[in-house]
Amino acid sequence: MKVLVATEKPFAIAAVEGIREVVEAEGHELMLLEKYTDKAQLLSAVEDADAMIIRSDKVDEEVFNAAKKLQIVVRAGAGYDNIDLNAATSHHVVAENTPGQNSNAVAELVFGLLVMAVRNFYNGKSGTELKGKRLGILAFGNVGRNVARIAKGFDMEVYAYDTYCPNDVIEAAGVHACKSQNELFENCDIVSLHIPSTPETIKSIGSGLVGQLPKGGILINTARKEVINEEELLELLANRTDLKFITDIMPDGDTEFKKFEGRYFSTPKKMGAQTAEANINAGIAAAKQIISYFTDGCTKYQVNK
Repeated sequence: MKVLVATEKPFAIAAVEGIREVVEAEGHELMLLEKYTDKAQLLSAVEDADAMIIRSDKVDEEVFNAAKKLQIVVRAGAGYDNIDLNAATSHHVVAENTPGQNSNAVAELVFGLLVMAVRNFYNGKSGTELKGKRLGILAFGNVGRNVARIAKGFDMEVYAYDTYCPNDVIEAAGVHACKSQNELFENCDIVSLHIPSTPETIKSIGSGLVGQLPKGGILINTARKEVINEEELLELLANRTDLKFITDIMPDGDTEFKKFEGRYFSTPKKMGAQTAEANINAGIAAAKQIISYFTDGCTKYQVNK
């Protein structure tokens, strides 16, 4: 079998070496397409692939049409909105992600950004501490649980709401379970977003929710850009001069948000999973999932139907 690693933004060398070791140990062939600059290069490379590992690369109908032999595509990371799941299903291709591999990296970035925010972006003026503050976590998955773990080290009060996670599971982790998103925003000084981009969540975070944050509230987004209702948030920030918005995904309206100097910050690109450890972990996990699929048909992490 041929396994293609197609990454416009390449894995770390150590990750590629780890992937190669996993793939070749089982007698399969590894093909590399790194730093490609044209989609035609991807379409050509995928023609002979039985399996494919990607990062943020887009795999759409055109790619699936070109990949006549493709059986499985694995996104090295938690998010998978760069894969056309309907196209994957119609072409009888298993689509998977690698949940949990980047979780600690994203969670640590949350606190790197938060410390900067509460210290007024290091402008020399007096700030505040995280200790004793109420942190709300929206979605208690792998990243959310790591955020809760780290928050306890800061001696914060931790709250969470997750539509799909039972309250007793949240409480068992030493976290206060909220009954609704409204309750979470009303009772927390800071809310950290960890929801996926779905038809239900797109533009769901707007003035109605964020406006419930108490005075001096902070919204932090390391999830997906699409969940933010930018128009509403811009209007809210104009009316609520006490609020701050920090994000790991630059909004479409970045220029407009920059008008709120001292209350807004965005990383230049999505950096949550940009650590050597996460890069290696996710790549090797993807390779192992492909081998499991080839060996015994395991589809534990399948995200399409």
